[in-house]
Amino acid sequence: MVLILERAIKYDANKLAEIQKASFDDESRSFNNSESGGPVGYDSARWQEEMIEQCEYFKILLNREIIGGAIIVIETNQVHNLGRIFIDPNFQHQGIGMKVMQEVERKFPESVKWWLDTPNWSVKNHHFYTKCGFTKVREEGDLYIFEKTL
Repeated sequence: MVLILERAIKYDANKLAEIQKASFDDESRSFNNSESGGPVGYDSARWQEEMIEQCEYFKILLNREIIGGAIIVIETNQVHNLGRIFIDPNFQHQGIGMKVMQEVERKFPESVKWWLDTPNWSVKNHHFYTKCGFTKVREEGDLYIFEKTL
């Protein structure tokens, strides 16, 4: 199994939107009793293109096939926001997410603080981020804010 994080390009936008939709909709069905649902732009190829231009957007490749993505927003040299991380539901529960998080952190060695938000109903995400060393620090409406200091 060869897992690689590589900068996404506009050509990848449709595939990334398709995988992101599958991932977020699966989570929503499992924990929010809804057939679909995700953050703004999660199912839009155009939104993916915009994020590819504006952020550090990585496609997750397994044996050269795109199976997910990670969007990083650089706030300062030392503070980074994990905007999104998503893995095709067919490849979840195999330790890939943990490996991706380690690789993301390795790519940004200057970062001393990471933060993210995730829906309060997303129990699987809460468990995953806690396993990755994040701590829930507060609630903002229906979102939980997690932080990790290195």
